[in-house]
Amino acid sequence: MPKKQPETPKEHIISWAKTIIGAILAVMVINGLLVASFVVPTGSMENTVMTGDFVFVNRLIFAPSTPQVIPFINQPLPFLRLPGWRSPKQGDVIVFIFPGMRDEVESSEFQYYLKRCVAVAGDTLNVINTKVFVNGKEFTLPPNGKFENFPMNPGDQYQTFPVGKGFTRDNYGPIRIPKKGDVVKLTPENRLEWDMFIRREGHSVGVEGSQVIVDGKPVTSYIVERDYCFGMGDNRNNSLDSRYWGFVPTENIIGTPMVVYWSWDTGLGVGDFFKKLSTIRWSRLGTIIR
Repeated sequence: MPKKQPETPKEHIISWAKTIIGAILAVMVINGLLVASFVVPTGSMENTVMTGDFVFVNRLIFAPSTPQVIPFINQPLPFLRLPGWRSPKQGDVIVFIFPGMRDEVESSEFQYYLKRCVAVAGDTLNVINTKVFVNGKEFTLPPNGKFENFPMNPGDQYQTFPVGKGFTRDNYGPIRIPKKGDVVKLTPENRLEWDMFIRREGHSVGVEGSQVIVDGKPVTSYIVERDYCFGMGDNRNNSLDSRYWGFVPTENIIGTPMVVYWSWDTGLGVGDFFKKLSTIRWSRLGTIIR
């Protein structure tokens, strides 16, 4: 039996609404399971990717999931993470749910970040005079990376992660990237160093006299519950990354960018449309991201 065509204005509105809702749902499912689109908002990964690059992200490789966010309004949703083909490894460019600034249990708004994974759970990372070493072996700057002439804040050591270690942008660590099952010794002296990390894993932390209190009970150690990695920008001197806000939970990683499909100046508004058209970076289109 042929499908009845809408006749009245009300039927046309209902049919149009069903079409729009169906399209949104289809986009949400595809965006969660297979391929997502991501706009690069900053220059922290230049020149691997540029501010204003629009990239397709491979969701299937690491973490296909049910929809994580409602399109257009960026409202986060409860989601179910599904098994990927493999876990992130050193050298992968990763897109992930931002865990929050150094002193936040969670980010004040839902947003995706783009960095390079330089170390994974169980690795020991050390930055010595800007050179990155992982397990004692230098992790060299990627071919398109750079050290932009960007001055270091004189108070940098007070802003880096974790609190109290005195690390700086150019001299950081050594620090072990937490791995599920790691046992961390806790004392009143190092409690602040681990405070936000433990809170992000869903626990309360405090100190009473000479005892550290987790979830209301005195403890001398803490068992790490998740795997993590360490993300850094390829634009090493101009990147707000794990050196400043901490480890990336592996479960926050949603995929890896594959190719640039569009690129222009996102700083210009619709009112400057023709000027915006003149900023299209034709040479960036089709660029494979490695």
